[in-house]
Amino acid sequence: MNQEEENKQQDPTKKFDAPPFSESTQSEPGEESEMKIKPDHGEESYKGSGKLVGRKAVITGGDSGIGKAVAIAFAREGADVLISYLNEEEDAQDTAKWIEQEGRKAVLVPGDISDEAHCKTIVQRAVDEFGQIDILVNNAAFQMARESLQDIPSEEFDRTFKTNVYAMFYLCKAAEPHMKPGSTIINTTSVNAYKPSPLLLAYAATKGAIQNFTANLGQILADKGIRVNCVAPGPIWTPLIPATMPEEQVKTFGKDTPLKRPGQPVELSAIYVLLASEGSSYMTGSTVQVTGGTPTI
Repeated sequence: MNQEEENKQQDPTKKFDAPPFSESTQSEPGEESEMKIKPDHGEESYKGSGKLVGRKAVITGGDSGIGKAVAIAFAREGADVLISYLNEEEDAQDTAKWIEQEGRKAVLVPGDISDEAHCKTIVQRAVDEFGQIDILVNNAAFQMARESLQDIPSEEFDRTFKTNVYAMFYLCKAAEPHMKPGSTIINTTSVNAYKPSPLLLAYAATKGAIQNFTANLGQILADKGIRVNCVAPGPIWTPLIPATMPEEQVKTFGKDTPLKRPGQPVELSAIYVLLASEGSSYMTGSTVQVTGGTPTI
């Protein structure tokens, strides 16, 4: 395929599969290797142009979904990448393969980021392997769909905040001393920060907190020349969906967006690259919405 064919205009409503989906549910945290309908992380389509040459990145949840797409894109832009993940070894090894195919260094660190000691280990491992941290992507998240308030176990509510919010705080705090002016932090929030789903009370609450945290930290770190931004995806086709959503919701996932389909992880890659690169040098404390047309105002 030549460059002209790769870059030709496409109807966004037809670019990727639309529901209904015949995807089987699975246990959380979910694994890409068990999905019938595989997400597109840009394995064959993302083309780099040297925007991140020499940069060293840490990406949580880098084994699959958005994190995997970002890891592939960062490597193709010239960055070495450490990916943290819970325990999805097969998915993590596949991500590492794509990073190394670009001649970049891939470092894999399994473990639970809800534990502050493990977050410090991630940062120290990056410093030991790379000598520096230029980009921190706080992307890993936990969610579980529940029909009512009474269905939400207190332990699950606690886990959701510890994974989605506490870990972000732990990692930012540990990484800051190792980040020089020009470094960037990118957090993953959600359209749920604007339009919370009744099925995702705890998750949606954390995503609102992430957006507020980002706006605040962007001000705090501005004097040090460290920029902090976040991305608010809409419904994105990742292993988290069949692992945490009811079967009927999985079948129709993304149908209620104006584009009538879920996004694919690759459709977020360019935004994370922008926020990690010099192309966004006057952006901090900002949120970039990638919602399939769902309004955020």
